Amino acid sequence: MALKILRWAWCPGHMAHTDAAIPIAPAPQVEDRGADDSQHEAVPMSPLTDSKAREAICRLGASIFSRGLTFGSSGNISQRVEDGWLMTPTNASLGDLDPARLSKIGFDGALISGDAPTKESFLHRVMYDERPDAGAVVHLHSTHAVAVSCLADIDPQDVLPPITAYYVMRVGRLPLIPYFPPGDLGLAEAVRPLVGRHHAVLLANHGPVVAGTSLSAASGAIEELEETARLFLLLQGHRTRPLTAEQVADLRARVG
Repeated sequence: MALKILRWAWCPGHMAHTDAAIPIAPAPQVEDRGADDSQHEAVPMSPLTDSKAREAICRLGASIFSRGLTFGSSGNISQRVEDGWLMTPTNASLGDLDPARLSKIGFDGALISGDAPTKESFLHRVMYDERPDAGAVVHLHSTHAVAVSCLADIDPQDVLPPITAYYVMRVGRLPLIPYFPPGDLGLAEAVRPLVGRHHAVLLANHGPVVAGTSLSAASGAIEELEETARLFLLLQGHRTRPLTAEQVADLRARVG
């Protein structure tokens, strides 16, 4: 039975079906050594097999959904495998993913099998393109991070202060990406210049996107980001004592 193969081209303002695939060279998956700002040397490791990766994505999706970190059909997950990427399908709830229906995309941009991928697949592709060590990408519409992304007076160069050591080590600096409508391919070009230096970004009025050397690294970092956003909102109106510049530098040196 012939496989259904679709390809997407990047066209201003929308995702268009085309016969021209988008070439992106494969890169090895790497072992996680902590997160932040491309300051860590990657240690290659073998990518997960297709079946194990499918199970891991569905398990993570169910966990995220059951803990209220995403709602409805919002949020998406992807993971690098030996011959491309697995992504959650469009309009799919992370709480009810079917391993057999996950979208499998080849390194040439073709949909090899499964349902059509998330309409934000281009965002995942940019993260993999600009971060050769990325083994997985997680994007959520988590409540507290989205709330912070809507605040008027946050620093677009580094949205959240260094409240805890684990935020510094797992997330680091968090730039804000200007607002784009859902599915707008202009978002990819807004993200591209930043993600080579930052493995986590916050989309204005939308939510966080985090790349990690593994699925557990990406999910751990995005959960740390969400918890820090919650703490940041809880501390509004209170005198706070974030980590000092010297303490932050020491933490970065420890994980670097």
